[in-house]
Amino acid sequence: MTLTPKLTLAAALALLAAPAFAAPLNVPATATAIKAQLDRDYPQLDALYKDIHAHPELGFQEVETAKKLAAEMRALGFTVTEGVGKTGVVAVLKNGEGPSVLVRTELDALPMEEKTGLPYASRAKTTWNGAEVFVAHSCGHDVHMAAWIGTARQLVAQKAKWKGTLVFVAQPSEETVSGAKAMISDGFFEKFGKPDYGFALHVGPGAAGQVYYKAGVLTSTSDALELTFNGRGAHGSMPAASIDPVMMAARFTVDVQSVISREKDPAAFGVVTVGSIQAGSAGNIIPDKAKVRGTIRTQDDGVRTRILDGVTRTAKAVAEMSGAPAPDLQLIPGGKAVVNDAALTERTAAVFKAAFGKDAVAVPSPGSASEDYSEFIIAGVPSVYFSIGGFDPKAMEEAKAAGKPLPVNHSPFFAPVPEPSIRTGVEAMTLAVMNVMAK
Repeated sequence: MTLTPKLTLAAALALLAAPAFAAPLNVPATATAIKAQLDRDYPQLDALYKDIHAHPELGFQEVETAKKLAAEMRALGFTVTEGVGKTGVVAVLKNGEGPSVLVRTELDALPMEEKTGLPYASRAKTTWNGAEVFVAHSCGHDVHMAAWIGTARQLVAQKAKWKGTLVFVAQPSEETVSGAKAMISDGFFEKFGKPDYGFALHVGPGAAGQVYYKAGVLTSTSDALELTFNGRGAHGSMPAASIDPVMMAARFTVDVQSVISREKDPAAFGVVTVGSIQAGSAGNIIPDKAKVRGTIRTQDDGVRTRILDGVTRTAKAVAEMSGAPAPDLQLIPGGKAVVNDAALTERTAAVFKAAFGKDAVAVPSPGSASEDYSEFIIAGVPSVYFSIGGFDPKAMEEAKAAGKPLPVNHSPFFAPVPEPSIRTGVEAMTLAVMNVMAK
């Protein structure tokens, strides 16, 4: 092998190791075919979406949701394996020699009450962490599932135009950033091989009809905070007889923010959020324990180390200030950053621009959310994780004019418009997949 002066040995070896891209995709013709098929498929996709939205299930409890998706994929001719990583589904369709392409959706919902007022709003409840909770698809995974099925329908309808193997993955428990790892630990790659490429999408609070993409680092790392302050219980009228763990939990929640405002570079991203404090049973009883749960998000290993150290010091200091025993603290590593493959992103972005024009939007910087699709990337699947908008553009303009904030993912009021959000997801994902599999 002869190297040109501008091509290093490492770069040359990387080119040789990378799977070859397919022939250039005829985007206008393919997009036209997708739209025509969507006109036929959309009523069924809309019905599926609303059914899933109204009947959400939490992570590793997605039994009925998994059955619905598995049945849809079997009807399309996929070979379906259920129970991968406990409740995950893998559907495979072989169509001659060509690349293997992974397409992922999530199955799970959130332990929260939906307040959208939609006619198909969830009123589901389940048991979580020992308590009865509402369950809602307030993150958008229901949109993802509908787009996932819609993409499978498109690819089956256009089998004559692509070659290779589709590996459609319905992943459990993304919200706990543990489902992808569970599937991999359950022998995903041993059973289904290592795909040459991977794609995933997420709906967010952007304009419906838009597609967002970014090469390189896209999301944040996440660490879970599990903290118990150990106090001494007493009558509510006799606080001097107690060591109040509720006071410690409150002080920690406030004081830990000084780690963000005073210990890290102001220009570096870092978040510590306490999302749950659980203590006591009555207003006149000072309990002996208070449990604090939270999340820590960063995009740099140095910042992450500094924040984790600061969280640990703050928890210990709060307990010591109260004369309490040392707290029980767990900092549980979660999702790693999603890093999109540069070459695959560039190729996919070209197709998005050709299909969506100005509605294909390059994202300038990483987002603050976390996502365990990164586990597939870390395991060696070059991927593009992209986003679609979910809000009515007119409603967005009206909210902006009125100075009214729009609900974001995980808000009880988050409600993407099904159409055209699902259509956009199907079109973008189908184009992305066919772009690396076209004859």
